[in-house]
Amino acid sequence: MPHVLIDISRLLYRRLTAQHPTGIDRVSIEYARHYGTHARAVLCFGPFSALLSQAESKKAFHALANPEVPLRLFAFLMIAKACVTYWIPFNVRGQFLFNTSHTGLESPRYAWLLRQLGAKPIVIIHDLIPIQHPEYCRAGEYTRHTTRMRCATSIANGLIVNSGDTLATLKAYSAKAKINLPPHVCALLATGLPSVTPGIRPMAHPYFVIVSTIEPRKNHWMLLQLWRHLAVSMGNNVPRLVIIGKRGWECENVVDMLERCQPLKGVVLEISSCSDSELITYLHHAQALLFPSFAEGFGLPLCEALSLSVPVIASDLPVFHEIADNVPDYADPLDGKRWEMLITDYAKPDSTLRAAQMSRMQAFAQTTWRQHFEIVDAMLSTLDATPNISNS
Repeated sequence: MPHVLIDISRLLYRRLTAQHPTGIDRVSIEYARHYGTHARAVLCFGPFSALLSQAESKKAFHALANPEVPLRLFAFLMIAKACVTYWIPFNVRGQFLFNTSHTGLESPRYAWLLRQLGAKPIVIIHDLIPIQHPEYCRAGEYTRHTTRMRCATSIANGLIVNSGDTLATLKAYSAKAKINLPPHVCALLATGLPSVTPGIRPMAHPYFVIVSTIEPRKNHWMLLQLWRHLAVSMGNNVPRLVIIGKRGWECENVVDMLERCQPLKGVVLEISSCSDSELITYLHHAQALLFPSFAEGFGLPLCEALSLSVPVIASDLPVFHEIADNVPDYADPLDGKRWEMLITDYAKPDSTLRAAQMSRMQAFAQTTWRQHFEIVDAMLSTLDATPNISNS
């Protein structure tokens, strides 16, 4: 097992602010689980970094991976200690520092102290969507993400990319920006949901689920327009729609539909905060997961649904074909007619399309975290003898 440091700054902040894990958080948690018995946790504040002791790190990794474990008091004590001891030199030469979330890469001086002391950054690249599609993101995110990618490619000893589609995008971007990529590997992700027994069916009507933050890229507005049409035409026989995810940015039109569209009252259920066990229950009993995004770097909800043997209707994106092959039914994210046809068919108790996907699912083998980390560890072994790429 290689000597590893893991930046837990984002995970710690999100736990302290009572936020449920996103896809990026689930990846970070898996890294804490995989390396946690031998790794040490790091808190990064701009160029400054604080290294937790082995005992503190083990406790932090365990708490971050298990939301039922109390963390607040320990976290505040840990942060206070970090602020006092950050200046003490650490023996980290040759150790790999994982940034699993893009957090902190807005500054080229990220983890400057640890890098000066010989730590080797390894950065996971989740997507380049703010660069590819700034129209779907917060104002200013294009500039911030450009800085993140330039920082990652300049300071990292190695990059881990979550899909071949993301890697192709990264290579095209780096070629256009005249950036040399450090050593890199593509390692597909796996599901991060725990193995728990689903609860009882949450509603009598057939229903569909969409799992994501409400933001323009996720295309909730198209689904709500479609559901309004179905509610008017089908009355009480309309299938229900369950939206699992908090409200994000620039989603006023979706919020208007949710709050003021009368035909959607009692038909669309919005759940802004959902535990893993509740998520598993909603997915398990659903007719299908709906994934109508305009762009994705990976798409963990797709993996999560298929791991529970739940059908998926997804946008016709290259990355979805890469990770799920021909199992889902695909539709262009703007093709409302096809989405309507698929949803009305899947809502039927004798749906032939749903039965066909359930059949395709039987032969499908998803990537496991063990396979993911075999690729990562193989890359680390090749980098073990290399010096730091940059101490600037």
